[in-house]
Formats: sequence, C-alpha cells, structure tokens
Amino acid sequence: MIGLAGVRQAAQRKKDVPFTALLHHITVSLLTQSYYALKRNSASGIDGVTWQAYQENLNENLLLLHSKIHSGNYRPKPARRIMIPKADGTERPLSILCLEDKIAQQAVVSVLEAIYEEDFLGFSYGFRPGKGQHDALDALSVGIYRKRVNWVLDADIQKFFDMMNHDWMLRFLEHRLGDKRLLRLITAWLKVGVMDGAHRRKAHIGAPQGAVISPILANVYLHYVLDLWAHKWRRQSSRGDMMIIRYADDSVFGFEYEDDAHHFLTEMRMRLNKFGLTIHPDKTQLICFGKYAIGMRKNRGEGSPETFDFLGFTHYCTLGYKRKTFVIRRKTIRKRMRASLRVIKAELRKRWHDPLAETGKWIKRILQGHLNYFSVPGNDRSIWLFFGEVRRHWLKRIRKRSQRGFMSWEKFVKITAPYFPKIRVVHPHPRQRFGVRT
Repeated sequence: MIGLAGVRQAAQRKKDVPFTALLHHITVSLLTQSYYALKRNSASGIDGVTWQAYQENLNENLLLLHSKIHSGNYRPKPARRIMIPKADGTERPLSILCLEDKIAQQAVVSVLEAIYEEDFLGFSYGFRPGKGQHDALDALSVGIYRKRVNWVLDADIQKFFDMMNHDWMLRFLEHRLGDKRLLRLITAWLKVGVMDGAHRRKAHIGAPQGAVISPILANVYLHYVLDLWAHKWRRQSSRGDMMIIRYADDSVFGFEYEDDAHHFLTEMRMRLNKFGLTIHPDKTQLICFGKYAIGMRKNRGEGSPETFDFLGFTHYCTLGYKRKTFVIRRKTIRKRMRASLRVIKAELRKRWHDPLAETGKWIKRILQGHLNYFSVPGNDRSIWLFFGEVRRHWLKRIRKRSQRGFMSWEKFVKITAPYFPKIRVVHPHPRQRFGVRT
C-alpha cells in the first residue's frame, strides 16, 4: 500500500482523521505527470513561459521545482487577469497562471483527490474524476422520473468563486489536512492575487477562476457548507421525497411537497449566509415540475408548467406516447445558442479571405463539438436550428466577399455539405446510461 493509492485507502478507512504528512507525495514523478496533464496550447502567465519552452529542459526544471517546494522556497507568481464574455452579456474574470504554478497545483490536486473522493457525496458531479455534466443531467432526469418530485428548486450561488471565505476554506481543509506545509501552499495560491498593470493586487477573498486548484477547493467548500447539510436536511426534516443534484455552484433540488421546498429554501439562504455566500435572486426559482405538474397547473388554470435551465439545457414537462405518458424534454438554452452564434459570426468575419476549405474544416470542428454536447434525445429541433443559422451566416459572408456573382443556396449547400456533420443522437436516454453507470 504505497503512494496515493495508500492515501485513498486510508481516507476510506478513517473518515475523520487528518493526514499529517502529505507533501512527500509531491514527487518528481507526480510533477512530471502533472506537466503532461496540462493543456499544451493554453495561454502563458506573466512570465511568458509556454508548455513547449518548459519542455526543452524538462527534467532540470522539474527537479528544481521539486526542490523549491520541499525546501519551502517555492513562491507562486500572481496571475494574469483577462475577461471572457458570458452568455448573458456580462463578463467573467479568468486568471491565467504561470506554468510552474499550474504544475504544482495539478500535483496537489492529485493528492487532494485521493482524500476527498472518498468523502464527497454521490450527488456532487462538478469537476470530479469519472463524472461529468451529462452524468449530472442523467441523474437529474432519472431522479425526477423515479422519485415523487412535484416541485423543483433551481438554485444558483451568486459569484461563488469570488465570495469563498479564506478563513472558512482553511478551517474546512484542516478537517482532513494536518500537513501545515501543504496548507501553506494552498494559502499562498489563494492570496497571491493578480497583476493590475504594473502592481500586484493580493486576494483577501475568493478563489481565482482558471486556477487548476480552484475546482477542488470549491467542491471542498460546498461539501461542508451545502452537501452535508442538505443530505442531513433530507433525512431529518423533509416530510416527503427529495432529490439533490449539484454541479459546482449550480444545484437542482426536487421535492414532493411544496412546503418542504419553501422551508428548505429559507433555511438554505441562512446556511449560505453564515459562510459568506448568497443565493442569486434572478437565477434561483422554485417551480411546479414533475409527473403531475401538467395536471396540477391545469386544475389551477395556470397553463403549461414552467421550465428551468441546467448545464446548457432548458428542461420542460410534456406528454409523450398518445399524450398520456409524462416525459421530460431538454432543449438547448436559447441564450446559450445565440451566444455561440455570435462567436461564430465574429470568427467568420475574421476569416473573410480564408479559402473555403480552411473555413469549412474550422466550422466542422465547431459543429462536431456542439453535437457532442447538445445532441441528446429530443433536442433535434434545436440542433437543426443551430446548423441552419451557421449555414446562413456562412453563406452571407461568402456572398459579401464575392465579386464575380451571386451564389445560390442550392450551390452553397452542395459545396459545403462535407463540412456539416450528420445530425444524429450522440447521447443515449438518461435512464439507459444512468442504469449502466450505477
């Protein structure tokens, strides 16, 4: 029983015991694995060192990094801050770390995963090995089908990564981490801050979005603040069935009874406030949703059930076979689709004079990526709409640059057909995949 496998087994056996010696697991071998786990074409930090440049003297660089970490001479560099647009028109700050900080953080993440993957609860899906967005989507659909869910609470935490309290974060980590050297490393990454022009701006709150270490720290924070509390609430306070799905700071809760849902939301607000967090007032909603929602709302004269958004999809209730069977349908969130089309339109403008074949290869990659995520059962209409809009934008750009004549729609479709992947369902039905995986 050696290495991180031994740490995982010990974490499984001893749930309440902190690990007092962990830094020795940060070996040159682990640093090497961490280096190769990083994206090779990602942007460089303030020192300008790229993945390729670091590789030129890889062994020497990693030996020196290992020595600095274990001697206490390692000092992280502040991040380079950029702003990226969001689908709602706002911007999200993204921190670009220096390569060595990424390597060191990835190595520490491997150590933390060996411990916390034995602690995290099953309804937590975000940023975990072997789990992804479609696993959370599958669990959500299956939960609504199998449990007596009549009310859905779609809850979003406002500016979660920006508002994580450092003192609480360290107190949570100390439940499992007794190695002071490792805690000092994590503290340094949290507080190193960003470069604001020529000056460094230290961080006193939050975790940098874009940092390798941030996702698992976010999961640790929410494990203690939300997951353990919600799990206990479900067992001790809920009168009826209750379902919990969390992906990062976006959670969906299902309830059998409306008063359970209201009590939970009230107590959840107080629970989050205690740890410096607040529920987003505009992105949080409690709606009637589930097997009996259509009938319940019809009896009240309220029309069709409301919808909710989760991980890129709008979820809505409908009736399936001969309008008798309850079905959960999913379609691409409209504002997400519009945002993607704006990006494609802007890129086509930049590729104004590129050869058609070169632009076609780029479009094919974009469309295949869209299919790989959004092509779920029942979402055909949104996929066709997206592909049609891409065709329309591309043809418009070709017509504007042409000086020789007008290209017809028929000719355009024939020429560009090889660059449009066949529209097909990529993902199986949630109940099928969920049953296999669990």
